[in-house]
Amino acid sequence: MEAKKGYKANIRHLLIAPTKLRRVANVVRNKPYVEALAILESLPQKGARFLTKAIHSAAANALVQNKQLDEEMLYIKDLQINEGPRLRRLWARARGRRDILQKRMSHISVVVDEIAERGK
Repeated sequence: MEAKKGYKANIRHLLIAPTKLRRVANVVRNKPYVEALAILESLPQKGARFLTKAIHSAAANALVQNKQLDEEMLYIKDLQINEGPRLRRLWARARGRRDILQKRMSHISVVVDEIAERGK
């Protein structure tokens, strides 16, 4: 029999570089849900807003699928920041030359689970 893997949420094609988003994600990885949201609310980075939405969405999925759960019982089991596609734009330079400006995108994948199962 397969073990339960938690409750997931994915956000794709965010216009923020994955390296900037990973710096914020490392702060809240493996923390309780309520504590993670409190930390993210106090951070000034743009990525904190995206992570707040993703974590909140995963918790909402958990609470809808399992009515006995409470927000206090959840923790962030897995948080992955992956690289998405890149937008390439031309950037005019001196003497009729050009550079390529790459705008990087990110994908966020969040899994929350019950704290009671944390030790397993």
